[in-house]
Amino acid sequence: MIRQIVLASNNKGKIEEFKSIFAHIGIEIIPQAELNVPEIDEPYFTFVENALHKARHCSKITGLPVLADDSGLCVHALHGQPGVFSARFAGVPRSDAKNNIKLIQDLQQHTDRSAYYYCILVMVSRCDDPQPTIADGILHGEIVDNAQGSGGFGYNPHFYLPEFKMTVAELDDKIRNQISHRALAIKNLLDKIVL
Repeated sequence: MIRQIVLASNNKGKIEEFKSIFAHIGIEIIPQAELNVPEIDEPYFTFVENALHKARHCSKITGLPVLADDSGLCVHALHGQPGVFSARFAGVPRSDAKNNIKLIQDLQQHTDRSAYYYCILVMVSRCDDPQPTIADGILHGEIVDNAQGSGGFGYNPHFYLPEFKMTVAELDDKIRNQISHRALAIKNLLDKIVL
């Protein structure tokens, strides 16, 4: 029975979101940094390859079951960008503020503001697991020019959900942790694994 899973991420926002969601089912999420696992690059052009790469790397070092995600914002008018480059859309060093500025600038000449958050999760029981468990989740919305709200991280202040009449950053944590692309991916993952 799984009671602990290493999370292959150093992103504080993601760590808190995963910890909160998994705590409700009695699984402790251990951030990779607590086990001295160095962050690894994301060299691939697909979400699934990047997540699998991170999961195998982390499991090889820790010898433990690992969960890795790769997620991002995909904007239709920008042909799916920033996509797998969401965290470093405006370059390095990574900056949510700079990424949001670049996003809004790139969208100025577009009327189509439809977008979606995408998350893929890969769980490996060991680094050479031949059958990693893979699940994904999608949250549809649209991009607004003016930032609204302070919850969450990343593009949340600009990601508007028409059905809630607010941005993801304006949602309370409980609702955000139920409807987010990560929450949906986690639900799909839990349907596939034996706890």
